[in-house]
Amino acid sequence: MKRTPFLVSSIIISSVLLSACGDNENTGSNNDENNDNNASGENGEIEIGLNNWAENIASSNLWKVILEEEGYDVTLTMSEKSPIWVGIANGDLDATMNVWLPTTDEPYYEEHEDNVEIGESWFEGTGLGLVVPEYVDINSIEELNENAEMFNEEIVGIDAGASLTALTEDAMEVYELEEYDFLISSEPAMISELDSAYSNEEPVLVTLWNPHWTFSDYDLKYLEDPENVYGEPEEIYYMTRSGFREDHEEVAEWWDNWEMDDETLGELMTYINDVEDEEEGARQWVEDNRELVDEWTQ
Repeated sequence: MKRTPFLVSSIIISSVLLSACGDNENTGSNNDENNDNNASGENGEIEIGLNNWAENIASSNLWKVILEEEGYDVTLTMSEKSPIWVGIANGDLDATMNVWLPTTDEPYYEEHEDNVEIGESWFEGTGLGLVVPEYVDINSIEELNENAEMFNEEIVGIDAGASLTALTEDAMEVYELEEYDFLISSEPAMISELDSAYSNEEPVLVTLWNPHWTFSDYDLKYLEDPENVYGEPEEIYYMTRSGFREDHEEVAEWWDNWEMDDETLGELMTYINDVEDEEEGARQWVEDNRELVDEWTQ
C-alpha cells in the first residue's frame, strides 16, 4: 500500500482563525490554556511563500500551525520558486522555509541577495538527481545512453520553475542524453508515474530529491553523477524579506532554533500523507511532538 501523495493547492491557503492570545511568557506552552488564550492575528500577520515540494509543504504548514497557536495570523501562498524569491525581495511575502544552498538556489540568491535575508539552516544533508528503483540494474548516469529503450527514452521531471529541472537540463547536455525526452510536469504527476511503474516492477527514471517521503515508501537509488552536475549535499535555510527580523524578532529566533533531520521531517510528511490534509497532518504532528516544538519556541 502506498500513501496518497501530498495534496497540492494552486491558490492561496487561507489562514484558519484560532482562539485568543495570552501572555508572551507562555511562548511554546503545550497546554490547552495557552492555546485558548491566543487570539489569531493579535501578534501580527505573516505571509509565507511555498512551492509544491513535499518538504516545503510540510515545513510551511508546520509553522502555520505553530505561529497561529502563538497568536499570529498566517497565510500560505503557493507559487513557483522564482515568484517566491521576487515576492520576498519586493516585500510582498514575509518568508519562505525552503532555500537550498549553496548550489540549487544559487541563481536566485545571486539575483536577489541584496533584498533578502537568509536565516539559519534547519536541515543538513540534502540530495537531488536522477533516481531509479533499486531493482533497475544500472547505477550511473553514464549508463543511461546505452539503456535508453529500457526507460522508453523518457526522464520524468517536475515543474518547469524548479531548480532541479534546470540542473537536469544541464545534466542532459553534460552526459549527452540526446535520445531522451525530458517530461516536465509536476511533483504529483511524477510520483504517479513512479508509483505506476514501481507497482509493476518496471523501469522508470525520475528527477527526485531528499528529504522526500518517497524514499521511505519505495526502495530507490540515486544514479551516480561522476561529473557532479547536481552538486554536493546541501543545507535548507529559511529566508525572509529585509526588515522581517526587526518586525518579528521572536519568530526569527524560533526559526533560528528550528532543526529537523530525516527522521523528524520524514515523520511529519508521513502524518500529512496519512490524513491527506496538509494542515491537519501538521497539527497532529505538533501535538505529538510538543517537547521538540517547545525547544524551538522557548
